[in-house]
Amino acid sequence: MRRHWLFVLVLVGAGALRALVILGYRPAQLYWYDSFTYLDTAMHMKPSGQFHPAGYSFLLWLLRPFHSVVVIAGVQHVMGLGIALMVYVTLRHRSLPGWGASLATLPVLFDPGFLRLEHAVLSDTQLIFLVVAGLTVLLWRRVPTVPAAACAGLLMAFAGLTRTVAVPLLGLLLLYLLVRRAGWRPVVALALAGVVPLTAYASWYAAHHGRFALSGSDGVALWARTMTFADCSVIRPPAREAVLCPNGTVVDAASEYVWAADASLNRLPGDRFSHNDLARSFALRAIAAQPFDYLRDVAADTSLAFAWTPVAHPKRVNPSLTFPRGSWPLPDFPLIDKVRREYDPGIRALSSVEPYAGLLAAYPYPSFLHGPLLGAVLLLGGLGVLRRRRTALLPWAVALFLLVAPVAALDFDNRYVLPAFPVACVAAALALRGSQRGSGRGPQE
Repeated sequence: MRRHWLFVLVLVGAGALRALVILGYRPAQLYWYDSFTYLDTAMHMKPSGQFHPAGYSFLLWLLRPFHSVVVIAGVQHVMGLGIALMVYVTLRHRSLPGWGASLATLPVLFDPGFLRLEHAVLSDTQLIFLVVAGLTVLLWRRVPTVPAAACAGLLMAFAGLTRTVAVPLLGLLLLYLLVRRAGWRPVVALALAGVVPLTAYASWYAAHHGRFALSGSDGVALWARTMTFADCSVIRPPAREAVLCPNGTVVDAASEYVWAADASLNRLPGDRFSHNDLARSFALRAIAAQPFDYLRDVAADTSLAFAWTPVAHPKRVNPSLTFPRGSWPLPDFPLIDKVRREYDPGIRALSSVEPYAGLLAAYPYPSFLHGPLLGAVLLLGGLGVLRRRRTALLPWAVALFLLVAPVAALDFDNRYVLPAFPVACVAAALALRGSQRGSGRGPQE
């Protein structure tokens, strides 16, 4: 306690804030259609043929005996505290002082964006937890052991089964081991531990949907990304793909093309996801023909993450880093009634509860620093990498990937920015610590 009293105080304060969120917003935030797809998959445990792999639904399946989305939110709030704890112990093990390691945990502990995400039935908190856990294991020693490498590979595979955007992180970790000259055994252990679960899941997916894959939407998502720049006079697609060319439909964000009724993909017969392979083929052809246009749009949308206040993208979304008051009704869809019957009869519209919501509404977090703070910690980590601070390399690369990859695969979303934050804080802290000699408690470079 004498060594860690500051972090204990910070953690207690963050726990009290999460208790207020649980009391102030009942039952939990549920989004159409993501939350209900996750819950429906958890009830029947078969892979969804559309956007989401079943990794998060497996957690919901484990919590199914409680029949409560409130319990799900509670578990995720504990996971949020666990993410901060892993950041802290990693930095302390790397000989950072207690105040510095505690400072690096503040965004994930006190940013309203994280608290609201933890209170929602969405996969993001589990994704962040798994990625940070994998990095904690891999960064514990200067040269990872075989068991550590295998554990990190397994955690990253589970992260990929939570959100497919995390799958390439396995390659990033393998590259890191090669750069650090960890030896062939850790490399093989990480590769096997990562590839086997992904292969097993893809085989399970194929048994249900006839296609060896993790999801059935990667092509549709990438096609939507290209609709912001695609010029078929440059691309010159074959006739079977030409039907996916832009047709004059204009929306305010790339992701909106997935759902726009008049978009070329949605005018084809059948379900939009039944054309996933065709959409992927068109998208890859468009990117190959117009690589600079693609990179320009990805860079422009990624830059939205650094705005002083969250940007509405698309405009129908009202981003906020505060705690609002009111009630948010659920839409009327048969799937919602089905999930209510099978998973939690208490599912209803989210409502704020006084006096707790009033206390949260007065919460003074400086939300205007959200974007600039992310930019600052990424810049610090990047400067550390340029100055050959080797321990900062992996978390900084992972943070940058987590920030850019969702935009490159589909579009910018304020919630997709959050997974990069805690990892970027680790990179920045390690970069500032650099190659100074530690106290002897952690590994030396």
